[in-house]
Amino acid sequence: MTRKLGLYVAAAALLMPGVALAEDGVSPGVFTANNVWMMLCAGLVFIMHLGFATLESGLTRAKNTVNILFKNTFIISAGILTYAAIGFSLMYPGEFNGWLGWAGLGITTDAAGLTIAYADGGYTYWTDFLFQAMFAATAATIVSGAVAERIKLPSFMVFATIFVAFVYTIAGSWKWGGGWLDGMGFYDFAGSTLVHSVGGWGALAGAWLLGPRLGKYGKGRMTPIPGSNMPMAAVGVFLLWLGWFGFNGGSVLSADPGLTSLVLVTTCLAAAAGCITAMLASWFVSSKPDLSMSLNGILAGLVGITAGADVVTPLSAVVIGVVAGVIVVFSVVFFDRIKIDDPVGAISVHLTCGIWGTLAVGVFSAEHSIFTQLIGVAAYGVFAFGCAMGLLLVIRATMGLRVSEEEELEGLDFGEHGQHAYDFPSSSGLLDELTAPRPVGGVARSSTQLAHSES
Repeated sequence: MTRKLGLYVAAAALLMPGVALAEDGVSPGVFTANNVWMMLCAGLVFIMHLGFATLESGLTRAKNTVNILFKNTFIISAGILTYAAIGFSLMYPGEFNGWLGWAGLGITTDAAGLTIAYADGGYTYWTDFLFQAMFAATAATIVSGAVAERIKLPSFMVFATIFVAFVYTIAGSWKWGGGWLDGMGFYDFAGSTLVHSVGGWGALAGAWLLGPRLGKYGKGRMTPIPGSNMPMAAVGVFLLWLGWFGFNGGSVLSADPGLTSLVLVTTCLAAAAGCITAMLASWFVSSKPDLSMSLNGILAGLVGITAGADVVTPLSAVVIGVVAGVIVVFSVVFFDRIKIDDPVGAISVHLTCGIWGTLAVGVFSAEHSIFTQLIGVAAYGVFAFGCAMGLLLVIRATMGLRVSEEEELEGLDFGEHGQHAYDFPSSSGLLDELTAPRPVGGVARSSTQLAHSES
């Protein structure tokens, strides 16, 4: 997403022959087309937040659905506001030392930002802000899934606000804001590392510090905790796939027909390849085809292609997706074996496959060095994981990080919100039956919790 010339004079002449060009070589018609495409892409990226919300809700237990939806509602709202107040200026500070810069508080109302001159005819200042703001909250959304079903709501809200406002934006400035990694030649087209791995490192820190959910590991084995709504999880993944057309397609930063169409093709091919190989790999590992792994395979392919969607061939995109689909399955198995509990597989999808996708740029693009890509991956890992761990440790010491055992067993919907996601008719007595505590192994648990923890 480095700022670059969106459309050249030749493309303008091809699209709108006979139309007078502005002094910088871009016609008003092309300028309008660029802006419309970019604003449409901003809407598609916004839809991704609905995808994350439904995916997380589907892969977690019904007793935590309200909590999941509340967190996702908060993340996008707080993320847009903090990005407007400080994030945009931190991420794109203009001339700075390459590590940390600041362009001023808030977003400007300068009319000059609405002209063709703002970004060589690619988009206006407002379009720029809107598109970038949709990206900003994604990093915290990734963390939300990994720490689901056991983190205190106020603690997560504080973490998400600070992480999006400062950690993501400062990290983004190193590449997309023209910082030191950009000067070194590090390449990340739409955020395999800058968005997904940054969020993945935060997710790893959170899941590690919180520890596993009750009953997940014990007696030398791992106990699966099935999600409550696989149709909702599937809808979430397909919404994310749709949104990725804006995530990657909009990162061209113009409506350039050639480059945009290439990016959409490589994105789609990688997603499909990731799905098929994750299907096969999970079938091999568990002897049965696993829908949740197949869905995560789609996301793995999408995350993997995001760093180099504009610089690899369609065949290379398929290979990137194939590898990502295999990696995500064995990554999930690995984290389970070291007892890091990630209810939705966010660490494996966004961190593991984000690293792979970033390194793949150096493998499949002759213009970029895998060594430079590795330096970028390492730098973002140290910074994002270190900041997330430090922030979470401070929150744990001051506010507490994990809900009580009783609240976790009861469900965060009741404990944190006093609500439930699904309304059962009380006249039938079903609700009383479902919520009545039952002793299991010396611990009082409701039959709703038993249905989801023991099925």
